[in-house]
Amino acid sequence: MFSTMGRTAARTLESKIIADQMMTWYDNLIGNIRNGDVKTHNQELWDPATWHKKEKVRRGVGFMEAPRGALAHWSVIEDGKLSNYQAVVPSTWNAGPRDAEGQFGPYEAALMDNHQLHDPHQPLEILRTIHSFDPCLACAVHMVDKNGEELVQVKVR
Repeated sequence: MFSTMGRTAARTLESKIIADQMMTWYDNLIGNIRNGDVKTHNQELWDPATWHKKEKVRRGVGFMEAPRGALAHWSVIEDGKLSNYQAVVPSTWNAGPRDAEGQFGPYEAALMDNHQLHDPHQPLEILRTIHSFDPCLACAVHMVDKNGEELVQVKVR
């Protein structure tokens, strides 16, 4: 599954699994409603006017696995107002460079197998590999030889 085709197939399988499960989730929801359980959240916690009354500083964090990969949000609310917000989106993780231990980022690692290129001046195989991660960024490819000399530069608009 660690390939261009594998990532595409995994996205397809995940969609099928979720679609198959949706009816069960819907039935569970209807069952809860019929049993009188209609509470979906605590409204008191969602009233910004009350936040500063309980604590001067509130912090929030959320993590989720999105279709592109890991998604994380951090927020700080002081005196009822947002004072700091940060999001690390899947493309940031996927396009990231090597980490502190020297491990390759996902895009870089996916391109390490020396793709056979049909036409080195139009490296569609490289673009397909990066596109299989469904990146949320403009794509440009710079091909270099083993000495770091640029062979070709391709921009996709």
